[in-house]
Amino acid sequence: MDRTTAQRLIFTMLDADGDGIVSQDEYMARTTNVALATGRKEDDPLVVTARALGGQAWAVMDADGDGKMTFDEYAAWAGAEAFDTVCAPVLGALFDLADADRDGTLGLPEFTALRTALNNPAHNAEAAFAALDADGDGRVNRDDYIASIRAHVTGEGSPMGEALYSGVAV
Repeated sequence: MDRTTAQRLIFTMLDADGDGIVSQDEYMARTTNVALATGRKEDDPLVVTARALGGQAWAVMDADGDGKMTFDEYAAWAGAEAFDTVCAPVLGALFDLADADRDGTLGLPEFTALRTALNNPAHNAEAAFAALDADGDGRVNRDDYIASIRAHVTGEGSPMGEALYSGVAV
């Protein structure tokens, strides 16, 4: 999958209401959605951290400060450097919210809760999990998860990304 297609798929996931614009509320709802899916309260330190990192990420993504991001703005911003400095910390914090036993890994139920809370189709979660669980131990570790998303965002190819977005229209 080429980089533009990968970015369009991610943008579509971020654009929860499908209006062609990612609003600040839509972006920040990701933390709330994961917290709700995992039963964490708003004052949980992991929720507070994820919300703070999400706010920092949004401030960088919304360069003109208008509270919304178009696909063109996203595509101009998204890439390896932006992922490494802005996205990876947020995705790591969201992963940590879903990691119920705090062992640095997710089982299939935790992974599915995380990905569906982030607006991915639930029916694709199992295939995405299998693509990441290379050793078949029933666990996906944090570093592999983030590396797979990075590969997808940068157009390097990601079996997890391919599985998550299978059948999603852009």
